[in-house]
Amino acid sequence: MTGLTERIRPAQGEPEGALVLFHGRGADEHDLLPLIEVLDPEQRLVGVCPRGPLTLPPGGAHWYVVPRVGYPDPETFLASVALLADWLDELPERIGVPEERIIMGGFSQGCVMAYAMALAAARTPPAAILAMVGFIPHVAGHALDLLGPARPPATIVHGSVDPVIDVSFGRAARDELLAAGLEVTYRETPVEHTIDGMWLPVLRNQIGMALR
Repeated sequence: MTGLTERIRPAQGEPEGALVLFHGRGADEHDLLPLIEVLDPEQRLVGVCPRGPLTLPPGGAHWYVVPRVGYPDPETFLASVALLADWLDELPERIGVPEERIIMGGFSQGCVMAYAMALAAARTPPAAILAMVGFIPHVAGHALDLLGPARPPATIVHGSVDPVIDVSFGRAARDELLAAGLEVTYRETPVEHTIDGMWLPVLRNQIGMALR
């Protein structure tokens, strides 16, 4: 395994795909494991949660330094992208699921990393993106490709009263992906910086549609 601590929830029997979720700022690889159980209660998928490589105040794991919301620190962001690229290159063989059957998602800072990897110009697109409360990172040195022939569908969810990552970031991501021709499902509810239970049906639906 390349450079990242992870937790894996195996599928029951032959996996139909995989769900990779990236945690938010200050959490760890355990944080979103319960969400995998909620989104895939029948355990059709391999569930995978890696841990961010940085330990920063006030604690927990991080994917990059945050000088200002919406603008990742380039040095730490690009270092995490490189680690994730190597980790994702090895993952299909380790879990027995091809790249195109992997759904990629994340919450908050993890959502940013999901966008970064799912839309990266040099990578095979995943089956879908579950973008929970984040933004599309535009960082010099990391090329995105929103116009390729096989860009993944995305479900974007965001709280309309989020005080940490303003809902304008979620709306901007929606508009950018739609303008590029991607298939986008968008849900917004009046919650703060959290995962709203009202979003679960639409997230489950995206998983089902992507792996038909």
